[in-house]
Amino acid sequence: MVGGHKPLTGIEEQAPSERGTRRIDGDALLDGRGLTKRFGDILANDHVDLRINAGEIHALLGENGAGKSTLVKMFYGALEPDAGEILWQGKPVVITNPAQARALGIGMVFQHFSLFEALTVVENIALALSSPGDMKKLAARIESISTEYGLPLNPEDVVADLPVGIRQRIEIVRCLLQEPRLIIMDEPTSVLTPQEADRLFLTLNRLASEGCAVLYISHRLEEVQRICHHATILRHGKVVDECDPSEQTPASLASMMVGSEVAAIRHSSADHQTGATRLKLAGLCSRAHTPFSTELKNINLEVHAGEVVAIAGVAGNGQGELFDAISGEMTISRSMVQIDGTDCGHKGITWRRKQNAAFVPEERLGHGAVPGLKLSDNIVLTRHATGDELVTAGVVSTATASDLERRVKEAYDVRMSHDDPEARSLSGGNLQKFVVGRELDRRPGVFVVNQPTWGVDAGAAALIRQEIINLARQGSAVLVVSQDLDEIFEISDRIAVISRGHLSPAEPTTDMTRERVGLLMAGEAEADTGAKRMPA
Repeated sequence: MVGGHKPLTGIEEQAPSERGTRRIDGDALLDGRGLTKRFGDILANDHVDLRINAGEIHALLGENGAGKSTLVKMFYGALEPDAGEILWQGKPVVITNPAQARALGIGMVFQHFSLFEALTVVENIALALSSPGDMKKLAARIESISTEYGLPLNPEDVVADLPVGIRQRIEIVRCLLQEPRLIIMDEPTSVLTPQEADRLFLTLNRLASEGCAVLYISHRLEEVQRICHHATILRHGKVVDECDPSEQTPASLASMMVGSEVAAIRHSSADHQTGATRLKLAGLCSRAHTPFSTELKNINLEVHAGEVVAIAGVAGNGQGELFDAISGEMTISRSMVQIDGTDCGHKGITWRRKQNAAFVPEERLGHGAVPGLKLSDNIVLTRHATGDELVTAGVVSTATASDLERRVKEAYDVRMSHDDPEARSLSGGNLQKFVVGRELDRRPGVFVVNQPTWGVDAGAAALIRQEIINLARQGSAVLVVSQDLDEIFEISDRIAVISRGHLSPAEPTTDMTRERVGLLMAGEAEADTGAKRMPA
C-alpha cells in the first residue's frame, strides 16, 4: 500500500479526465477560517476562508503574489497565521511546524525543491520519513512505487546530477511515501512532460477516489479544468471567487485571477523575414561528465535574426547540457558554437555576454539567482560586463544596479514585500519574471532561455511570451528550450526536438503537429543525426 491507499492496478485504462463535475460532498477534512498573515506593510492573506473536503481535488488559483504560497505554508506549519483558525477533521489545531503537519496527515510538494544535492534519491527521501527503516528496503520501495505511479526513479542517483524534471519526481514520491490524507501540490507539473503529467493526473484521481484530498496550485488552467472538482481564486490576498472549473474556460479562469481579460499573444510565422545566422551550433558534441548526465551527439542548428526556434524534449535528454554548452558554462571545441559569426565554443559565459548574448537557465533559484543576495546584486552578477555602467574601474555602482532592479520590477510586474529584497523571498513566479526580465531588459542580440514561463501565472506568461516574440521581431535570434508544448506552438517559428543527446532538424512550426513532436521525443530522428562523438 502507498500512502494508505491501494496500488494503482489497472490505472492505464482509466481516462485522464475522469473526475466529478461538481464539488465533492461531505465533511471538511481541512477548514481554514479567517486566516490572515502580514509581512511588514504587505497583507499577504486577508481573512481567507478555504474548505477542503475528503476525496476532493481543490484548485487554489491566483496571480503570482496573490497569497497562495503563504496560505498553504500556514496549512503545512511553515508559517503561523496572525489571525484566524485551522480546523482538521472538525477540530481546531495549531500547526507550528511541518513535522506536526505530516503527523496529522498533511503532505506537501513544494514548487522550489527541498533536496540535498550531495545526497542520493533514497537518502533524501529517508530524511523526510519518521521511520525510514532499512535503506535497501526503502530503496526497493521507492523504485517500486515510483514506477507504479509513472514517475520512475533510480534510488541510487545523486540529486546533483539530475535534471529538474527528475527532481520534481523525487518530491512527489517522497510526499506519497509519508501516507498523507491531504496532499498540497504547488505547481507539480511545471517541469513534467505531458506524458508524465497525464500519469500524475491518473494517480491524483485514484487517490481522490479513495478519500485522499488534494490542494492543487497551478497556472496551467487546462489542467485545473481537467482534474479539479472545485476552485478558489485569490487576488491580492483575498478570496474573490469560487467555481466549478469544468463549467469555465481557461480564459474565464484567467480573468477571475487577474480581474481583467488576459491579452492574446500576437504572433505570425508566415509573414516575417529572417536575417543572418546569429547563433550557430556545428557538430556540437560533449561527453557525459557524470554517470547521470547526457552525452551530446553531433548537434547542428542555426538560429537567424528575427526568429524564435524552440527545442522540445522530455526532461533529462540533454537540455541542461546543451544550455551549458551554448551559454559557456561548459566549454567545448571552439568551432562548435558561433555567435554572430565568431567561434566561441572555447569562451566562457562573460565573453559571450559581452557579445550581446543573454542566457536564462532552467532553475531560477540557485542557478538563475543567488538566494541570499538582493535583486540588485543579482543584476550585477549577470550584467557587470555588458555595458550597463554597473562597474567602473572595479567599483560597483549600487545606484545603477538599484535603478535597473526597479526598471525590471515595473516592466514585468515583479511583486515583492519591500524594495530590493533577497531573491529567496520572492514567490516562484515573481522570481521567474525577474530572472527573465533581467535579461530581456538588455535587448540582447542572441537570447537563450530554458523553461521561460515555469511557474508563472497566465498574465505573466503572456507578457513573457510576447516579449520573446517582440525581441525576435526586432532582429534578435531567440532559442527557447521548453517542455510546454502549448508554449512552443504559440511562440516559435521553427521546432527541433532533443532526445538522448540528439537534436532533430528544426522544422517550421506550421509543418509540425503534436504527434510529430511526440515521435521525435521518442527518438525517431536519432538515426538521422549521426553519432559523432567527442574526440579523445
